[in-house]
Amino acid sequence: MTTTLRPTAPEQRGPGGARSRSYEVCVNSRPVGAVDLATDHRFGPAVGRIVRLAIDEADRHRGRGTVAALAAEEVLRGWGCTRIEVSVDAGAEVGLGLAAALGYTERSRNMVKTLTAAPRLPEGTEGRRMTGDEYPGWRVESREGYVRDWTDRGVPADQARAKAEADERALLPGGVDTEGAVLRILTHRGTAVGTLWAAVREAAGPGEPDAFVFGVEVAPEHRGNGHGRSLMLLAEAEALARGARTLGLNVFAGNVPALRLYESLGYVPTAHHLYKPLL
Repeated sequence: MTTTLRPTAPEQRGPGGARSRSYEVCVNSRPVGAVDLATDHRFGPAVGRIVRLAIDEADRHRGRGTVAALAAEEVLRGWGCTRIEVSVDAGAEVGLGLAAALGYTERSRNMVKTLTAAPRLPEGTEGRRMTGDEYPGWRVESREGYVRDWTDRGVPADQARAKAEADERALLPGGVDTEGAVLRILTHRGTAVGTLWAAVREAAGPGEPDAFVFGVEVAPEHRGNGHGRSLMLLAEAEALARGARTLGLNVFAGNVPALRLYESLGYVPTAHHLYKPLL
C-alpha cells in the first residue's frame, strides 16, 4: 500500500515568506487522516512546522503516522526549510514515541500548576516592583540570556535574536508599565538576589493557563540558597492576587535543576516542544 499526502486547499502565503497548506493522508487514494503544515512564524520561512497530524482511529498502529510525518518533512524541504518544529501533548505517548523514533529532539516543555492558597515567602525575603531605572539593564541581560538558551539548543543566532526581539515587542510593549506584566526584584534581608518576569492575561485557549512565568533569574553570587524557589512562590502569590488560578511556564530541556524545582512545587507537563534538522 502507498501512503501519500494530497492537498485539500490551495497553499496560503503571508508576509515575510510565510506559507501554509493542509493535506489529506491517503492510502491508495483512500483518506485516512490529515496533516497541516506551515512555516514557523517565530523563526521565519526557513523553519517549518507540523501544526497537526491526525490519523483516523481505524487506521492507527499501521505506520500511517510515520509515513505521513516523513512525507511532511519532504514537503517542508521543498519549501526550503532547514529545520522542522513540532509540539506534542504531554499525554500523547504515541506521538512522543513517533517523534523520538524519527529523530526529533526535545527543546523544551510547558508545565502548569493549579493555584490554591497564596504561599508565604521565607523569612527576610520579599518582592518589590522593578523600577524604571532598573528595567533597561534587566531587559538587555534577560534578552541575551534568552538568546543563549535558544542557540545552545540548535537555533541559529539570527533566528534566536529575532525571536527574542519579537517576543519583547509582543509581551512588553509598554516596558516596565506593560499592562498585566509582573516585573519584580526579589530581595533577601535587603539585598537584591533575583528577578521575576510573569504576566496575568486572558487565557489563549481552552486548557491554557491564565498566568505565565516568562523568566526567573537568581544572581550568580546568590545561587544555591533557595532563591529560585522563592521567586516561584512570589510568582504564585502575584498571580493569585490578580485573580489567576493556573500558572504556566516553559522549561528548556537539559535544565535539570529548574525541572526538579518545578516538579517539587507541583507543576506538571502539558506539552513537549521538539525539533529536527532537515538535511
